[in-house]
Amino acid sequence: MEPGEIHALLGENGAGKSTLMNVLYGLLTPDEGEILVDDVPQRFGSPRDAIGAGIGMVHQHFMLVPVFTVAENVMLGAEHTTGIGWLNRRKARRDVAEVSERYGLRVDPDALVEDLPVGIQQRVEIIKALVREVDLLILDEPTAVLTPQEIDDLLDVMRSLKDAGKSIVFITHKLKEVKAIADRITVIRRGQVVGAAQPDASEDELAALMVGRSVKLTVDKLPASPGDPVLDVAGLAVVDDRGQRVVDDIDLEVRHGEILGVAGVEGNGQTELIEAIMGLRPAIGGTVRLNGRAIHDTLGHQYGTTSDILARGVGYVPADRGHDGLVADFSVAENLVLDTYRRPPYGKGLSLRPTAIRESARERIDEFDVRTSSYTTAVGTLSGGNQQKVVVAREMSRPLELLIAAQPTRGVDVGSTEFIHGRIVAERDRGTGVLLVSSELDEILALADRIAVMYRGKVLAVVGPDTPRERIGLLMAGVTGESAAEETDE
Repeated sequence: MEPGEIHALLGENGAGKSTLMNVLYGLLTPDEGEILVDDVPQRFGSPRDAIGAGIGMVHQHFMLVPVFTVAENVMLGAEHTTGIGWLNRRKARRDVAEVSERYGLRVDPDALVEDLPVGIQQRVEIIKALVREVDLLILDEPTAVLTPQEIDDLLDVMRSLKDAGKSIVFITHKLKEVKAIADRITVIRRGQVVGAAQPDASEDELAALMVGRSVKLTVDKLPASPGDPVLDVAGLAVVDDRGQRVVDDIDLEVRHGEILGVAGVEGNGQTELIEAIMGLRPAIGGTVRLNGRAIHDTLGHQYGTTSDILARGVGYVPADRGHDGLVADFSVAENLVLDTYRRPPYGKGLSLRPTAIRESARERIDEFDVRTSSYTTAVGTLSGGNQQKVVVAREMSRPLELLIAAQPTRGVDVGSTEFIHGRIVAERDRGTGVLLVSSELDEILALADRIAVMYRGKVLAVVGPDTPRERIGLLMAGVTGESAAEETDE
């Protein structure tokens, strides 16, 4: 790599991108080969060695202490002390402010990390590396958990770093971002380099090189044939953990055999809406009915637990797979039966049936192309995209009345995205009602039969998928016109 160059490492989930970079950062020891830095062979025994050679890394899953300030997180592992041995927090704050100003990162040194949005937390990780004066910065799937606006901000930061002479290895599977930012592209598949490309290559060419076959980047589906309502939400009101009203008198209806997409920038009440529907968060007003039977009523009563709701034929793909969708220390097989292990054929009463669990796991691993060495592997050791496949495989492998899918392809490569989109459409065509929540407007437009746009806890409009994306974008920003609140597809 040359100074001031952005080199994209493109590959599908489980291709070996992160493993390769973990070797380069000293987290893993290579079995053979060598690493050259300025033509000098290097062997890194730890990240400290890599940092000493001018290499920094921002991991896909951030390495921050939530209850510490930005400055305290930045100084961890490189603490400065005053003459009497006290930690020099003042210098840490100055370092953060100086680097933040130089590269346009705009981070408050005294802010608590737990209070920061994900996009700003990522900037803290970048500052941690830059304070240590690295010349090469590795960004591992940096946009996997960001909103579209945060992605644009990150690309601006990367351009600023490039202009300052920093080199960047950009690990990703997102084709649009690669084309927008990369100077060079290297593609790896199943642990091997399979080719190189220039940013002017088409998305179809890059996808085929990455996956090893042609990939449809559009969704083929017939018009929906909606039936009776499966989910009816009326006047729903929900507060967040701070007591703030974040779902404000929402009305929604999902019918059998249709996909209702919920579009909006994350943080506008979508998470709390889904949690209330799933029985994970109490409602303070309104009703939620599944096939006519109440989940919440106007008195704030909740009927049944989340397990009961799942047993009534609801599939749930949560937005945060690590927190809500998986048990990291459990095996792949165990995670595939998290919501069905009590019922035949996997178990009865207090007894599990390991043979049935193993056989089912093998089938789902094959069907959903989960890249794992074994069904006994701890799911937390898989790549983010393969963890997502485990969640999707579990929720879409049983009969459903309603599928709630929040960010279903977050952190998933183009080949797997094509597969998951196909499964969602197939669920719709079987008569399942689908509530799709995504911050990816392209995904909403590709899949939804109707689109509800949320802003600050309200549904501003329900529109058809042929609505100009510019209008939907304005609605996502809270800009409405005379007819913005009308349902245009009826």
